[in-house]
Amino acid sequence: MKKAILVVSFGTSHMDALKNSIEKIENKIKEEFKEYDVYRAFTAHMIIKKIKNRDGINIPTPEEALEELREKGYEEVLVQPLHIIPGEEFDYIKGIVKIHKDDFKSIKIGRPIFYYQGMEGLPKDYSLFIESIKEVLENEESVVLFGHGTAHYGNAVYGMLQTVLVDEDYDNVFVATVEGYPSIESCIKRMKKKNIKKTKLVPLLLVAGDHAKNDMASDEDDSLKSMLEREGIEVRLHMHGLGEFDKFGYLYINRIHDLIEDRYLDAGKTKKLRKRK
Repeated sequence: MKKAILVVSFGTSHMDALKNSIEKIENKIKEEFKEYDVYRAFTAHMIIKKIKNRDGINIPTPEEALEELREKGYEEVLVQPLHIIPGEEFDYIKGIVKIHKDDFKSIKIGRPIFYYQGMEGLPKDYSLFIESIKEVLENEESVVLFGHGTAHYGNAVYGMLQTVLVDEDYDNVFVATVEGYPSIESCIKRMKKKNIKKTKLVPLLLVAGDHAKNDMASDEDDSLKSMLEREGIEVRLHMHGLGEFDKFGYLYINRIHDLIEDRYLDAGKTKKLRKRK
């Protein structure tokens, strides 16, 4: 039986970030699951178009990739998102998988980085994430994890991450987002209450692309770096996406193993729906 793993990320037009984060994780997956063929898809249509026009490189959308896998005769497909939160992009992937569920003998979708925490018998995804990047959190006066944020209810992930950080004694690690909550302003307010004078900015993003380079680290007035410096806080920059951390990449490996072993697929789903197709 022909088997494939479709690795789906939002994507990036920064080729250095693509190589250092997305390709690094894809290569880990290829090495771990040699019996599967590994394919790539992006959910950001604008990025797909930009790369095609600029570089002549064709990267498929999830629906295009699944159609290609169907035409090539694959029967088992594992779809693993590289997304951080279960937000609108994850919903998009789930919708596409549902549309194509009858095209394969088996198609399953893995969970993003932040999903379970604190439920008996389920992974502590938030704790495992913190453990995977602890090298950049420790031995600092403070750290700001800078994420994207969203109007989707998945934005609640960021507040929960802040809670788990405090529970695990990372009291001087703060979460801030570009477009959601906690906001940059609320983050600065909490830092000032703790009399923070120095901090390190770390992207809570798969790749160190536009948001890391511009919204976090640029000299523009409204960047996180500039806003902190105006408050008298000394800033150091960690210009590396999460995908560059070796231990972080293995979180996705574990999710694919969970898919293969059919672990946790019904967790969080009402019993009234479990038997419905």
